[in-house]
Amino acid sequence: MSFDPVFTPTSKILILGTYPSPASREVQFYYGHRFNRFWPLMASLLDEQVPQSVDEKKRMLTRHDIALWDVLHSCDVVGAADSSITNPVPNPVEELVKQCPIRQVFLNGAKAMQLYQKFCKVKIDLPCLKLPSTSPANAQFSMQRLQKEWSCIRNFLD
Repeated sequence: MSFDPVFTPTSKILILGTYPSPASREVQFYYGHRFNRFWPLMASLLDEQVPQSVDEKKRMLTRHDIALWDVLHSCDVVGAADSSITNPVPNPVEELVKQCPIRQVFLNGAKAMQLYQKFCKVKIDLPCLKLPSTSPANAQFSMQRLQKEWSCIRNFLD
């Protein structure tokens, strides 16, 4: 099962992942694998210290009007391999988008984008953009390259 979304009534962007990895499920929060670059990346883009606790992570996102969730509520998956996903059940992302002034949806990786287009796009009239995955499996992207690609989120937070 997925985690609850992180958002506030003033969230301006929504970042969607695919589904929590085993490491994330173990720590009960998003991007819990110690080599996933999501939290260091977000901290660098937001000029913040890298958050350590779940509360610090939530506060960093909400302080900058960023909502975070996963496209899928549940699925069958082998380990953390997005390519193995079967029986996907989407989260009601359209309901979250109705609760705050989201201007742009960003997808963390190709599988998140594929699932978003399949299950959510028809229900949500917002621009969306696929960004390179922050997963350690996406080793072809250095942290510097991720920072360059992901820096576009700042344009929506002012």
